[in-house]
Amino acid sequence: MPSLSHLQNDYEKAEYLQDILVSRATGIESDAQEYTYLRKYFLDNTSVSEKLPDFVRTKRDLGQFWQFIKKKFDTYAERREYIWESFEDLLNVLEVPGINGIFTDDTFEERLKKYGANSIHKEIQKALERKVSDPEGAITTARTILESTCKFILDERSMPYTDNTDLSVLYKNVAHELKLSPDQHSEDLFKQILGGCSAVVNGLGTMRNKFGDAHGKGIKKIKPKPRHAELAVYLSGSMSIFLIETHQENTPRM
Repeated sequence: MPSLSHLQNDYEKAEYLQDILVSRATGIESDAQEYTYLRKYFLDNTSVSEKLPDFVRTKRDLGQFWQFIKKKFDTYAERREYIWESFEDLLNVLEVPGINGIFTDDTFEERLKKYGANSIHKEIQKALERKVSDPEGAITTARTILESTCKFILDERSMPYTDNTDLSVLYKNVAHELKLSPDQHSEDLFKQILGGCSAVVNGLGTMRNKFGDAHGKGIKKIKPKPRHAELAVYLSGSMSIFLIETHQENTPRM
C-alpha cells in the first residue's frame, strides 16, 4: 500500500485523488499505486461511493483514465474543469463538518490523551479502519469502546467491578456516579435525553450480540453493512467522550 499518512481525513484523500487525475490529464506523471489505492478506498466506502465520478468507477488504472480524458477534451483547461466539476459532489459531502472529523482530527486525540484515555482513541481509530473491510469486527469494537470507557471511569473513581460485569451494569454504575441517571433529575427534557443515552448503550450491546463477531452465528446470519458499523462506532465514540469529559468536570481537583 502506498504511504498516504499525510492525509488526515476522507476530504483530504478525495482532494488528493482529484489532484492525481488533474496531473495525469495535464501531462504530469502521477503515482499509479496511489490512484489504485484511493479508488478502491472510496469504492469500498459505501456511504460516499455513489458520489465518485463515473470515470473513477470505470477506469481501473491511470492508463485507462488517460486514454479516456485525452479523447474527451483537447485542452488542459477543459480537462481540469471537467475533473473539478466531477469531484464537486464528493467533496461537498466530505467537507460538511461532522462526527467523522471529530474522530480523525488531532483535537479529539489530544483531548483523550489529556485525560489519560489515549488507548480508547486507538480503539476508535481501529474500529473506523475496520468499518468497511470488517463491519462485524467494527461493531464488536464499538461495544468494547464503551466498556473500556466505563471501566476507565470506575477505575479513576476507585469503584469496584469484575471482568464479567455486563456493559449495562457498568454503564448504570457510571451514570449514577456522574449523576447522569434519568431518575436523578426532575426536568423532563434531561430525563428524556439521559434515557436516550442509556438506550444507546444498551442498543450497542444488543447490536454487538446480533451483528458483531464475538459469537458464533447460524446459517441465517444477518451480515451488517459498513453503514451499520459506522453508526455503531460514531455512537460509541460520542458517548465515550461525553462520559469522560463529564467525569473530568465532576472530579474534585486537589
